[in-house]
Amino acid sequence: MKRREFTKKLGASAGLLGISGIYACNTETSVSKQEKELDCPPEFKITPELSKQMYDRALEITKAKVRGGDTEEFFKKPFIDAAFSKNIFLWDTCFMVCFAKYHLDELPVYQALDNFYDQMDEDGYICREYRHNGSPLWSKKHPVSINPPLLAFAELEIYSITKDKKRLRQVYPTLKKNFEFLVKTYQTEDHLFYADTLGMGMDNIQRYPEGWNNDGNGMTHHELGEKIGKMNLSSEASLTMFITEYPKTLQGVWNKQGRLVDFSCQMAMLADQLNTIAGLIEAPSEDINKYIEIHSMIAKAVNEHCWNEEDQIYYDLGFGKQIQRKHIGMYWALLGKIVPEDRMDKFLSHLENPKEFGRRTPLPALSADDPDYKGWGDYWRGGVWAPTTYMVLKGLTACGQDKLAKRLAEKTYQSIAEVFKMTNTFWENYAPDLVSYGMPSKNDFCGWTALIPIAIYKEYIS
Repeated sequence: MKRREFTKKLGASAGLLGISGIYACNTETSVSKQEKELDCPPEFKITPELSKQMYDRALEITKAKVRGGDTEEFFKKPFIDAAFSKNIFLWDTCFMVCFAKYHLDELPVYQALDNFYDQMDEDGYICREYRHNGSPLWSKKHPVSINPPLLAFAELEIYSITKDKKRLRQVYPTLKKNFEFLVKTYQTEDHLFYADTLGMGMDNIQRYPEGWNNDGNGMTHHELGEKIGKMNLSSEASLTMFITEYPKTLQGVWNKQGRLVDFSCQMAMLADQLNTIAGLIEAPSEDINKYIEIHSMIAKAVNEHCWNEEDQIYYDLGFGKQIQRKHIGMYWALLGKIVPEDRMDKFLSHLENPKEFGRRTPLPALSADDPDYKGWGDYWRGGVWAPTTYMVLKGLTACGQDKLAKRLAEKTYQSIAEVFKMTNTFWENYAPDLVSYGMPSKNDFCGWTALIPIAIYKEYIS
């Protein structure tokens, strides 16, 4: 899509927050031109002063949104919060830990995680979202109730700074029990995992096969939201209706029929991380052996069923067949440690291909060659998100791909710095083909976007 088309589409929206510098470049070019940066050469220079301003501003926003105390109905101890609503969100919290780990003396990180541990059911279930009164938002009976399993990931991020084995010993029984619940509930006979689109976080990426409409029944969850929005209900009544009606939507019905690469690889990652924790705290050898066995089982299944040799990438499954839709969730395979060495280079090549994930701001949630891709963002149908970017970078690091990680980190940081310079804030997501926040996107979002000015800056830029 050319710049003129972007300008026409964005027009008034871009002006709402006074971004006069939004621009795009024509990314419909060959890889060689992209590599030489002839198509859209970088002109914006990041100074040390700007990096410090970004870092300090991210901390300022995060501190301002710390909550918990006597004014709270349920959460009485201070904790870092995504500030998306009065509820608490699991995967937002886990990714916030990844930058807050550098400021444990200023940011109440442990309590943010403990809020979820404290609500765990006896069988190991932890809901992905809890109301401000401590009750789970979603029913355990539906997979929309779970998020990517990132609690062990978050704990190891803290451990990388503190080396506190006492904390690991404290949380290990909870992490183990939650893992066992997820394996028992969501692993299928082919050793892969099913889940729910909304629960897995990439809200509006269509995960079911093209053309599937559940025999014409149901609507998308966005259509449901629009319908409820016209009813003039209170926010609480609207939310309650959405929760009740969601399982009838297309996304809500699509779960057991499919197998998700991201969730399967996240479970492989979790098995590997629990293996690491078990080793650090000298847990029983049978625990370690079980994690190794499950990891091996998942890796074998993903490589046998989800790898597409022609396209050199992993795909989700639907009714046993591959759904040929490339999304950034495929790259949990890196942290999951399931990619064979002879497949690695081809698998990674998509990340810098300008026709796929190598856009002006790299690593959009959906590949640019997907018909649903939007260059201005459209939430997860093109938006660039700090958590998935950080996931890819950490995965590349884990696989020894340091140069590629640094290139992608620097290009991402460049775009986010330029938007910060224009707006003095950080955004929920960013546009892949513009130097702009995504459409739609919340501002002052720190929130997981503070990963970029703090964690990515410290780990890949400075």
